[in-house]
Formats: sequence, C-alpha cells, structure tokens
Amino acid sequence: MLRRLDKIRFRGHKRDDFLDLAESPNASDTECGDEVPLKTPRTSPRDGEELRDPAGPGTLIMAAGVQDFNRTEFDRLNEIKGHLEIALLEKHFLQEELRKLREETNSEMLRQELDRERQRRMELEQKVQEVLKARTEEPPAQQPARGQAQVNNGADRRGQGLCPRVQKWFCERFGEYVEDFRFQPEESTVEADEPLSARRLTENMRRLKRGARPVTSFVKNLSALSDWYSVYTSAIAFTVYMNAVWHGWAIPMFLFLAILRLSLNYLIARGWRIQWSIVPEVSEVVEPPKEDLTVSEKFQLVLDVAQKAQNLFGKMADVLEKIKNLFMWVQPEITQKLYIALWAAFLASCFFPYRLVGLAVGLYAGVKFFLIDFIFKRCPRLRAKYDTPYIIWKSLPTDPQLKERSSAAMSRRPQTAASRTYASSAPAGLSRDEDPGRVHGTRKGNFHEIFNLTESERPLAVCENGWRCCLINRDRKMPTDYIRNGVLYVTENYLCFESSKSGSSKRNKVIKLVDITDIQKYKVLSVLPGSGMGIAVSTPSTQKPLVFGAMVHRDEAFETIFSQYMKITAAAAAGSDS
Repeated sequence: MLRRLDKIRFRGHKRDDFLDLAESPNASDTECGDEVPLKTPRTSPRDGEELRDPAGPGTLIMAAGVQDFNRTEFDRLNEIKGHLEIALLEKHFLQEELRKLREETNSEMLRQELDRERQRRMELEQKVQEVLKARTEEPPAQQPARGQAQVNNGADRRGQGLCPRVQKWFCERFGEYVEDFRFQPEESTVEADEPLSARRLTENMRRLKRGARPVTSFVKNLSALSDWYSVYTSAIAFTVYMNAVWHGWAIPMFLFLAILRLSLNYLIARGWRIQWSIVPEVSEVVEPPKEDLTVSEKFQLVLDVAQKAQNLFGKMADVLEKIKNLFMWVQPEITQKLYIALWAAFLASCFFPYRLVGLAVGLYAGVKFFLIDFIFKRCPRLRAKYDTPYIIWKSLPTDPQLKERSSAAMSRRPQTAASRTYASSAPAGLSRDEDPGRVHGTRKGNFHEIFNLTESERPLAVCENGWRCCLINRDRKMPTDYIRNGVLYVTENYLCFESSKSGSSKRNKVIKLVDITDIQKYKVLSVLPGSGMGIAVSTPSTQKPLVFGAMVHRDEAFETIFSQYMKITAAAAAGSDS
C-alpha cells in the first residue's frame, strides 16, 4: 500500500497556486519513485559514547536500529500525508472545473437532444428491420434457364450497382424534404404573464389605438362617401361603381383599388408625402409620458385606461352577443326574416345564372349605400319605420338585456299576486288609483307620512328604492349634524332625504325643486382621483350648498334630478307667462 501511495502523481496546477505546504515535512511536488531517499539519522556525542561502550555493544546496536526504523516510518508517514493533501487539493480543483463546465454547457438541453437522436435511431433501425423482414418474406423468383442466366448476368450486376446510386441520389436530393414531414409531439410553451403596470397598460392602449387607426380611417371615409360629405367625390365613386357592376368589372375594380392602395403605401414608406382622404384627418396631440408619477396620478391613469377598455370591450361584447342571439333564435320573429331571406337567396342561386344574381346584388348594394342610406340618415323617423336592417339590429337584445327582462318578468309575478291579495282585502271605499300611493312606503313607514307630503307625492320609477348617500350640511357646526347617512328620493316636486338614524323626522330633509338655484356634480375630496361621487344643491335658505356625497350611482341620480328640475322650472315659467 505504501508503494501505491508513493506512486500518486500531482496532475493539477503548479505549487504556487496552492497553500504553503512547508508545514508538512518531506512534502514534495516531484514524482516519487520506488526508492525513497531516506535521511541519515544524526547521532549526538552522547550516542557516540554509548556506541563506544565496551560493556554492551549489542544492546546499543539494537537500540540504534529500532530508532532508525521508527524514524524512517515516521518520515514515510509524513510524506504520505503530504501526498494525500495534494490529492485532496487536486480533487477540489477538479470539482470546481467540473461545476464550471456544467454551468457553461446546458446539460439538460444536450440530454434532451441525445434522447431525441436515440429515439430517431431506434425508429430508423425498426424501419430497416421491417424492410429486411419484408424482403426475406418475399417468395424467391423462379430461376431462369441456365443459358439465359449467363446472358443476363452482366445486366444484373449493372442493376445491382445502379440501385444504390439511385437510392443515394434520392436521399441526397429529397431526404431533407421527407424529414420535414416527420410527425413530432408538440411542445407546449407557457408564456409568463407580465405584472400589472400603469405605464405598460397605457402604452398598450396607445398601441391598440395606433393599430386600429387605418381601420377607423377607412370606415370614416366609407361613411363620408355614403353621407355625400364631398359631393363631387361621392358622385364620381357612385358612377364608377355602377358602371363597373353593370359591365361585370366589380371584382377587378376592387382588386385594382387594393393594388393602388399598396402602391401608395410603398411610396409613403419611401418618403413621399401622399395624403388622400375624404375626411380631413385631425392630428392628435400626443403627450410625452411622464417619468415620475405620484400615486394619485398613477391611480387616475389606471382608471382612465380601465374606463376606455371597459367601454371598448362593452361595445365589442354587444356586437358579438347580438350576432349570437340572431342565429340562436332568441327573437324568433327577427331570425325568421333572416331564415326566409337565406332561402330566397339559395333558390335564386339555384335557378338564376350567377351573372344575373351578381348584377342584382351589386346594383342593390350601390343604391342602398349611396342613396337609401343617405336619405335614412337625413330622416331618422323614416329610417325607424322602413330601414329593415337598422330595425333588426336595434331590436336584437344583448345578454344583459335578456337577464333584465327575465328578472323583471319574475319579479312582476309576485307583485301582481300581492296586488290582487291587497285589492281583495282593501276597504270598499278605497279605489285602485289611490292604492299605490297608500301602499308605497320607505323602510320606516309610508312615504308621505315620513316627509309630511301629500299622498300624490311618490318616488319616481328610477329611484323607487332610493340612492344611498350621505348628506353634508356645512352650515351646521356639530359633527353629528354635519354628516348624515341615509337614502335620497326624487318625486315630481320634491327632493327628499331620509336619515338612516332612528329618531324624529327632524333629521330628514325635504327640498322643493322650484327653490333650487343651482345643481351640479361635486367632488368632496380633491385628493382622490376621479370626478367625484357627490351632488351639490344650492337653495336660498342655506348659505353653503348641501352636498349629497358617497353616492355610487351619482350620474344616474344627477340626470334624474336635473331633468325633473328643468321640467318643473319650465312648467313654472310657462305658468308665470300665462
């Protein structure tokens, strides 16, 4: 074992790269042979005297031999220890190099490629075995006559030499194309979703707007042609189109227009300034994106983009849902018209020549686009009566409208049953006209009793359940009277606020619509983003306007109050004039 350890050679870096091994005695970085140079033991003067002692020469010699043997073994062990340390250091550096090589080369990818190549090799071997098996199973051909075999021997040799050449040539020329038709399993790649970012969201919306700009400009130009925005352009387009349809050149005309458009785009891409549009394009001012945005600005930016995306997705969903409901017989009377029109078109295509059918369709499309649509757009009442495609499209419901209709039908049944029950149990002197006013009430009781109004005053149909909000009265100094939570109602003549706190009716607020001097949308906290969720109402009896804040359906409430206010003021002005 000592000889094997002595034969260990250092195959690593130089000694300068390692630690100082001076502490390990007799450690050498040179090759170690079978013969290890041993150090001669040094003898002290005392030992010399002992050796010259005539009394016991044998004892002294044996002691010196044992001491020499112990020293040589100790030196050997130290040398082995040094070699072991060098071997450990070499192992450490080799492990580091192996780790670096593994990091540099993607072993997983190489392993996958190796597996694919192995699979391909196995498939090729299987095909070769199948071909060889098929050849061996073929029955041997009848041997020709001996003389004929000698005659055809040369031809067979030529054929055997020609077949591998043809096969090799075929593989070289068409082997790559054959490999393209090899079926391989699809690798499913999952794309990582990007985190939500206000800047990224805004940039995507701008990209969508820029990408849709050619389509929108094309639609605008078509609409301008139909509206006769430019009389000369529309007249020329109408004349050219009708002549092309009459002579059967409609398809070549559209293809020529497509080629012309591509040619113009090529010139524009080369730097030419060419701009042709019926409707003059308005250049929008693009604001440069800000680098440092505050939290409120980022929130407002996200809200604006989300609102635009919501409206865009809502319009797209309405179109898709209407098309789906048209084909799914949701409105049978509308789908029936489409069904009959398709049958008529099918029968016409079967019995009439295609040239005649194409001529009829092209002439109708031109007259409809250039003349009929122009008249219908100028006369809305005429369009609502006779424009069949427009009427069908407007009458098609969306899925939310269908849900509202079904829920209204379901809620109408219990109400009719309850009204019948009340009508049967009501006093004889109470008429049906007085019934709704007496029955209708708020959460605490009848409506007219809570606000001390006449029985004819009842909430409008839009706000039958009221709008939850908080009344902010800045004229009051007490915190309990400054803000009140409750529900807001609108009647024909009054604006009523019912406080949610239990107590007397003094906390409720009743405002005559005639007494209102100003009404406008209001933002309670300017720090928050958005246009606010409040309505400010000014009256002569209050120094500061009353604010109905924290209203979720603020826009609906404002439109209702403002329309009723304008109706009351118009009626009052007409009465004063008379």
